[in-house]
Amino acid sequence: MTLKVMTVFGTRPEAIKMAPLVLGLEQMSCFESVVCVTAQHRNMLDQVLSVFEIEPQYDLDLMSIDQDLYDVTASVLLGMRDVLSEACPDIVLVHGDTTTCLAASLAAFYQNIPIGHVEAGLRTGDLQAPFPEEANRLLVDGLSHYHFVPTQRAKQCLLSENISESRVFVTGNTVIDALLYVRDKVITYPIVRWQQLFGLDLFERIMSARRFLILITGHRRENFGQGFINLCTAIKVLAQRHPNWDLVYPVHLNPNVQRPVRAMLSRLDNVFLIGPQEYEAFVWLMQRCDLIVTDSGGIQEEGPALGKPVLVTREVTERPEAVEAKTVMLVGTDSGKIINSVEQVLLDPAMYQSMSTAHNPYGDGQAAACILEVLQRMSHSSNALKQFSIQRPKFNINM
Repeated sequence: MTLKVMTVFGTRPEAIKMAPLVLGLEQMSCFESVVCVTAQHRNMLDQVLSVFEIEPQYDLDLMSIDQDLYDVTASVLLGMRDVLSEACPDIVLVHGDTTTCLAASLAAFYQNIPIGHVEAGLRTGDLQAPFPEEANRLLVDGLSHYHFVPTQRAKQCLLSENISESRVFVTGNTVIDALLYVRDKVITYPIVRWQQLFGLDLFERIMSARRFLILITGHRRENFGQGFINLCTAIKVLAQRHPNWDLVYPVHLNPNVQRPVRAMLSRLDNVFLIGPQEYEAFVWLMQRCDLIVTDSGGIQEEGPALGKPVLVTREVTERPEAVEAKTVMLVGTDSGKIINSVEQVLLDPAMYQSMSTAHNPYGDGQAAACILEVLQRMSHSSNALKQFSIQRPKFNINM
């Protein structure tokens, strides 16, 4: 039996993490692979599709100016109705906790198509942190037939919510597969590529062994406003206090990020505000940096895989494994705590060594192979997908 598998994604992080699965599905004769993108993030999504040479069969192309959660949810749900009716997949694979993930899952559920949730089981226990992602992943896990979880902790979260253990598979995280693939790819690129991309001044600073390089990202809704003002205050103090440190910040395009960052940091000689980077360039920056400060979920997994200490500007994280492994540190958005934590890590060689060599709990780059093995078993069993029943989950969240 050939299993028709549709992968659905719409943002850059989803595309990165689903790419190893798409490539694997296309290489195995027991699968018919169908890719649908929603283009929730058009330009950033297209960059990733190019890197991994993925050509979607369906493209909803729904990104519009000033779209909000209502717009995206409704557009994906309506668009997926027609796509699913035409393609008739045996199973739909979604990823993570985005609005695309939620709406595509709901569309598949409405047509009684089994759902496989990649990166299932992540929890903070707080619906407001992150918002709306915590609610999205709770709802998607409640609808899903198969749950591909990155860690044992994620599995236990699902079991505590009454998800059947037979539906849960610990695979590691596919982001590590993608990261290692791109890391090996960018190593082969000539230096002139990075000189042209970043300019000679920044390139020389990035390559200097005499200067610390701090890589910064930020985009979370819960940090809009005072959170970003506090982050920018910390960056400004660090830049002024340590002129031999360079702080590189690829600034997210959201105006709620752009406004405070440009207003507070644009005149500092050792702070480089650059545009959002394509994935290959960002991986190269992660390899070259000494420390990462971020509110991103995926970078909490990628940084440790490259041996980089990560400071997370959030109060809670759905990825506590790296915190427990002591390669990631939660610092919130208090300016003083961010400043003290950055200085502590970079100025204490023993602490830096400990964080940079800690075990990465998110796998060894074989997550996609594990997921494909499960799907392959399904393709050999004509009854596997007919036994579609979902036990009612028991959510444990703070309202």
